[in-house]
Amino acid sequence: MEEFQFSQGKNLRCGYTTGSCATAASKAAASMLLTGERVETVRIDTPKGIVLNLEPLDVEMTPEYVSCAIRKDSGDDPDDTNGVLVYSKVERISEPGIVIEGGIGVGRVTKPGLSCAVGGPAINPTPRKMITTEVTNVMEENNYQGGLKVTISIPEGVEIAKKTFNPRLGIIGGLSVLGTSGIVEPMSENALIETMRVEMRARKADGTKHLLVFFGNYGEDFTRDVLKMDITGAVTCSNFVGELLDYAVFLGFETLFIIGHSGKLVKLAQGVMNTHSKYADCRTEFMAMQAMFHGASTQIGEEIYKCLTTDEVTKVLKREGLFDVVIDEVTKKIDFYMQHRVHGKIKTGAMMFSNVYGVLGKTEYADELIKIHQNK
Repeated sequence: MEEFQFSQGKNLRCGYTTGSCATAASKAAASMLLTGERVETVRIDTPKGIVLNLEPLDVEMTPEYVSCAIRKDSGDDPDDTNGVLVYSKVERISEPGIVIEGGIGVGRVTKPGLSCAVGGPAINPTPRKMITTEVTNVMEENNYQGGLKVTISIPEGVEIAKKTFNPRLGIIGGLSVLGTSGIVEPMSENALIETMRVEMRARKADGTKHLLVFFGNYGEDFTRDVLKMDITGAVTCSNFVGELLDYAVFLGFETLFIIGHSGKLVKLAQGVMNTHSKYADCRTEFMAMQAMFHGASTQIGEEIYKCLTTDEVTKVLKREGLFDVVIDEVTKKIDFYMQHRVHGKIKTGAMMFSNVYGVLGKTEYADELIKIHQNK
């Protein structure tokens, strides 16, 4: 039965995770190995409570092992892994129990701070538990007392992983086998937030005390190409500034410095902690108000208010000789709301830039934090 989730005004079809694929392939392969009979459909229970009935593909049956694959379906979620084949090879071993390994296209963990052991395959705890449970059930149903080795592979994962955060997190050679619910929920903000938290935990485990943060590619490119700073170890927060600040306090970082485009950071000056346009857009309102507070006419205020971008606002402010005073107010408010969110427990700073005008403004401690990251 197909599952749907209402998001962004539409009913979007849910999919299933690489963890569910690995589990289903493992259960099917174990069953075929222990019974010698072909499995046409395999049923698994997901932690979400949704039952999946999936078709094993590319089956290879021998007396020593069985290998098969499940094709990943991400539903209506944009996902680079959609359509890939997730393989499981199950073979008998002399020692009792179940051993789970990673094969080609499954990343290997090289740094601490993740939920997988350093040196081991990037197969997260929930998929590992799902595989163990389903394979154990097959063993018990067939009165099998020996052991089984399960090797998960995602051949296409070697190339796909290069497009993901895995290399930054110290996961090399492939993808992570993921999923806490077994189901892919389309456009899931929770998944994006958890990705950010994984990055932050990895930085903390590396011994990092001073966190460098970008909203996305614009910040990374500007910092690397214009500021000539090393962005290795930086974290991407997308739109989730509030969750970023909360988790930075929870993990005990000493400082947090965010470099962002004015289109994002100006929103922080009004206390907006999720900068996605669907939640709030107070950029031109705030800057128009500040301009009028500092002598602009109502006509100029209206012109600023009607600007479509912060670059257009900057052009007007510079023309009217109001740029410095307005940006000073913007950065003071950004500083205030960031410190208000962290309750003064860590030192925070921000630098606001434009692709047209370069660095626009910095908060009180920005230069101090820049030096910390330049001297790493």
